[in-house]
Amino acid sequence: MQLVDNNTFLQQLGALFETTKDKGTIWLTHKRLTHDGDDTVMKEEDGSDGNREYPCIVRVTDGRKAKFSTKILSTDLDKFHSAYGALLKASMTTLRKRDKKREKQHAEQLAKKKQRMADPVIINGPKRGNGRRKRQRQVKAALKHEDIKERAAKREEARTKQ
Repeated sequence: MQLVDNNTFLQQLGALFETTKDKGTIWLTHKRLTHDGDDTVMKEEDGSDGNREYPCIVRVTDGRKAKFSTKILSTDLDKFHSAYGALLKASMTTLRKRDKKREKQHAEQLAKKKQRMADPVIINGPKRGNGRRKRQRQVKAALKHEDIKERAAKREEARTKQ
């Protein structure tokens, strides 16, 4: 990964956005840089570690060839962020809109499924004679319904433990 200056970074990032305009992915990471390249001591002897200003590092990769980064000093951070933000806003026009219709349909299906889980299965009909098969199907559906409820309860319990 090559380390470039801020202006070159923004130019290369703009070019990368142009190449992946139709199809592609770009990963951006923004972190505080605590390592200066040589062996550094994390705490100073006099205990004045709290007032030190750390630079930031911004990395970009497309997952294939392009990998580059820049180091931003705290004094240049506002200027860099304004240029970086403008570049991101200009490049985000190619994003697809969310399919809200499909999301709404999925939410409705989940609501129906939860409603069916809440409603008990009604078993009616004779044990023998006419309607026996119908009753057997209802009993089987009731057993399956109870099993589904138990699994959902176990999942919820596991979620609350985490």
